[in-house]
Amino acid sequence: MSDLFLESVQSRTTNPSDYETKLAGAIEEVFATGRHDLAGLVSGLNDLNIPAPGGSVWDEDLLIRVIDQLEA
Repeated sequence: MSDLFLESVQSRTTNPSDYETKLAGAIEEVFATGRHDLAGLVSGLNDLNIPAPGGSVWDEDLLIRVIDQLEA
C-alpha cells in the first residue's frame, strides 16, 4: 500500500467555502466543453462570468496562484 497517498485537499478538516465550490463547478463545466489547457480554462471561467478574487477577470498567472493557495 505504499503507493497510496492523499492530496492535501483530501485530508481537509473543513468544508470548501461557497466560492471554492462555485469555482470547482465552473472548472468542471469548462472541462466538459473540451477545453483542458490553461488558456482554455481561463477563457472559460471568464465566459461564465466567474469572477477572480477581488472581482477581477481571470488570467493564467492569477489562476495558477489561486489554485496554489487553495491547495495549501
